[in-house]
Amino acid sequence: MKRNPVKKKEKKDAQPFYKNKATLTVYLLLRLLVLLTLVRHVFRRDFESVFLCGLTLILLVLPSVITRKLNVELPGTLEIIILLFIFAAEILGEINSFYVRVPNWDTMLHTINGFLCAAIGFALVDMLNRSDVFSFRLSPLYLAIVAFCFSMTVGVMWEFFEYGMDCFLGLDMQKDAVVSSIHSVMLDPQGGNKSTAIRDIRYAIAVHGDGTQTVIPVSGYLDIGLHDTMKDLIVNFIGAVVFSVIGYFYVKQKGKGRFAARFIPRVKQLMGREE
Repeated sequence: MKRNPVKKKEKKDAQPFYKNKATLTVYLLLRLLVLLTLVRHVFRRDFESVFLCGLTLILLVLPSVITRKLNVELPGTLEIIILLFIFAAEILGEINSFYVRVPNWDTMLHTINGFLCAAIGFALVDMLNRSDVFSFRLSPLYLAIVAFCFSMTVGVMWEFFEYGMDCFLGLDMQKDAVVSSIHSVMLDPQGGNKSTAIRDIRYAIAVHGDGTQTVIPVSGYLDIGLHDTMKDLIVNFIGAVVFSVIGYFYVKQKGKGRFAARFIPRVKQLMGREE
């Protein structure tokens, strides 16, 4: 008696989200922590945090769903990094205020984001480069440059988003920084183009909604997020460069590097053909 191919397909689709045991363990652990956080904030009636928990649960499943739809396989190491990144950004960063409480938490996440986005950009071009549909073959250096540019573009678009949220919704996604000196041509007493400095700024003045002012005893003034934006782009640059170098040697060695293979997504049918 012949087997029904439809049932066989249904059985295949019924497999767990993450096949790798280490990835599945991390996923289930993070999912449990998110659910506990969600229940906790339901009792506190903190519905904004409840929404973030729900969003996190969706994001934790999203990598597996996308890879299935695109017939792509993510290495276990890359999957775990993505899952931990989502949890660190949403649950630890936003809900538990690690962005404020933990020094350089935002810097660390932007560095990882630069690395991950470079991996995505590299994979998109590398898949085309390996496809039989296209006749061209791109050099390892070109692939590395494309991965770097893709990551930096995503980083810039995110900074646009943060700036828009700060301007239109009054948020503070671009965290302010204390600056103790100013260098500006606007301060040139001659009205020329010579940069004039004001150093050792010791106090900042806060203007409240009712028009009153408060002198804040800090060693400088609060900028409007410029330093935070540039810092984020710099560390995004570092993360993008690190992956681009890894991707370059991966292609240079024709996919034989074990270390690089842990971070680079691959098309499943191409994997079978290569192996």
